[in-house]
Amino acid sequence: MAEHIAVLVNPTSGRGRGTIAADAAVARLRDLGAEVRPFVGTSVADTRRLAAHAIADRPRALVVVGGDGTLSSVLDVVVDAGIPVALVPAGTGNDLARALGLPYEASAAAVAAAAELALSGVPRRIDVGLVETNEGARQFLTVAALGFDARVSERTNRLRWPRGRARYYLALLVELARLHPVSFSIGIDGAPRRHLPGTLVAIGNTASYGGGMPVCPAADPSDGLLELTHIAPLGRVKLIRLFPLLLRGSHLERTEVTSSVAGAIEVDAPGLVVYADGERLGGGAVRFSLQPGALTVLVPDPVTTANAVSDATLTPRRQP
Repeated sequence: MAEHIAVLVNPTSGRGRGTIAADAAVARLRDLGAEVRPFVGTSVADTRRLAAHAIADRPRALVVVGGDGTLSSVLDVVVDAGIPVALVPAGTGNDLARALGLPYEASAAAVAAAAELALSGVPRRIDVGLVETNEGARQFLTVAALGFDARVSERTNRLRWPRGRARYYLALLVELARLHPVSFSIGIDGAPRRHLPGTLVAIGNTASYGGGMPVCPAADPSDGLLELTHIAPLGRVKLIRLFPLLLRGSHLERTEVTSSVAGAIEVDAPGLVVYADGERLGGGAVRFSLQPGALTVLVPDPVTTANAVSDATLTPRRQP
């Protein structure tokens, strides 16, 4: 059987960007002479079923068109199969793409460049996070959120009005009004848990969540470690003032923010809810760990990229 490329699509990603990106990705790969077999899911369960079907035919690569949550939802299927993944980002955050240096802009050129990695990309093995909660074990790729930001996500999902980003902003305002410290209990690498009240806790396999907010700025998805960011109890005004620092990744300069790395982390708190890769993963006492190098992702060749940047820098600009 000739080598082929399977394309797994979440058409609802990025408020409909998934379908547009998938059509462009398939067209680009076919232009390059590849045999392409598309698989379009209609739900999480359907996408998982199609992922298993696509992988059973042993493609050269699995192209996943969607957001971080799309790839996260089929992680167990993909990891077990050992098929390399090329990610065509079409979500709202695309934080894994940012971490791996993949094209993630909402443009035809970026989609084409991401799709081409299925043929020309360099394999990079990255860690996969594991979350164990009272609802079972789930895998994740980027950042797990606990505390204030998780409550905002929970509130957003419960609201039926308004639509789009306005719903998130309304949830943010509601949770700011209800802001209170969380009684976190945290244990690192098997050590006894310590009572560490706080506003939020973030557990990062990669640096950012929420579309580029580097809450765990030192997190590296290839080092076999998780980064823990803990923000102490804050009032509303101090929390609002902290947001610009979070956006710049300079929040670690604040005394209210601490960071550490570990291979395994346990967290508990009353009413605790965990979100990661934009999805709710469970609640109650939770344990985080890693599967080192469990996923192979096709990424741009760093040498070629560096040369392209160097050539662009050295090329003199035309004078008007």
